[in-house]
Amino acid sequence: MISPTEVVDIVLLILLAVTGVAVIRTRNLFAAVMLAGIYSLVSAGLFVVMDAVDVAFTEAAVGAGISTVLMLGTLALVGYQEHEPRHTPLLPLFVVVLTGGILVYGTTDMPPFGHPENPAHQHVAPHYLEESEHEVGHIPNVVTSVLASYRGYDTMGETAVVFTAMVGVLLLLSRGPLPRRVHHNGRWITVRPGTTREELEARMLAESGDEPEPVDGEGARG
Repeated sequence: MISPTEVVDIVLLILLAVTGVAVIRTRNLFAAVMLAGIYSLVSAGLFVVMDAVDVAFTEAAVGAGISTVLMLGTLALVGYQEHEPRHTPLLPLFVVVLTGGILVYGTTDMPPFGHPENPAHQHVAPHYLEESEHEVGHIPNVVTSVLASYRGYDTMGETAVVFTAMVGVLLLLSRGPLPRRVHHNGRWITVRPGTTREELEARMLAESGDEPEPVDGEGARG
């Protein structure tokens, strides 16, 4: 008889498969970004079921959170419709199938999931479980002790990498060309392709208090 945990695993895996196929087949980049965020969120739920709470936190925050926001910000500049490919992607398909087959073959030599004799359970895990209360303090969740104390420097490094990547992407987006329409001083303004924020600000300052006009002269759209 299938246990409730196995039912949840099967449902989550089916959702992952369906979402992954949907991401591949859609040509709308906005839909692809949202589906990718859903994929990351379902993955986080699967990690929670597998008792990998720390990985679930990272996947939910980075995969479903900041990555989705940054990709949506990118779509605001490049558009949301993907162009049809001009060639048949046989080589990428072959590489993906070959890599997937190698990964699946590698899983056949993995020890059973959750078995007490697995190498992962014979190294530092017993020490964390038995000594964390004495070495770190009375923290009910051992995962918190591991992330905040035993792996404190590692966690700080991961956070610094994610924060640096976020700042870098935001700087690139802020210095790049503006979208076709921008919201400025309470109204939408149509601008020329390739116009930077600095050029728009200079144009607005040159208006000397007059109502801002579109940079390309087409007229503002309300």
